[in-house]
Amino acid sequence: MKMLVAASLVAALFSSPAIAQDDDFHHLVLAGIGRFAVFADLGSIQADGDGLRMRAFQVAEEDFEVAGQAYWGGWSWWRFDCATGTADRLDFASVKAGGAEGPATPDPAPAYAATPGGDAAELLEMACRPPAHWRDGHETLEAAVRTGRAALAE
Repeated sequence: MKMLVAASLVAALFSSPAIAQDDDFHHLVLAGIGRFAVFADLGSIQADGDGLRMRAFQVAEEDFEVAGQAYWGGWSWWRFDCATGTADRLDFASVKAGGAEGPATPDPAPAYAATPGGDAAELLEMACRPPAHWRDGHETLEAAVRTGRAALAE
């Protein structure tokens, strides 16, 4: 019940035009480190029916290249149902070194239970209860890439 109330409060807060919907505003907070460093963009949270949508930025290691092109990583939109604890990764768009974003490719997989220890669970936690996470973060992709790559190198 607490998660549902918190999600409703967050949805109301972030559905305000003054807070959400600004594509130039980022608040990138490190959510987890695995094969990639994953950042939740708390500045992108918006209400979506009975859930929330949030963008996440996945940072690749320093020398990540595909066909000779260097990449910082990529963006994905996620949809979370805070009440049921489910996550749905909606798409992926690569980001080349320098910040150029590629076209988004839809992810047709259905929503699934966000199990502890995975990116989905970490992102769901940040989307559904973000105020505790606002103290940290970056406003630019460049800063997130630096932080993410340093964390991956450790």
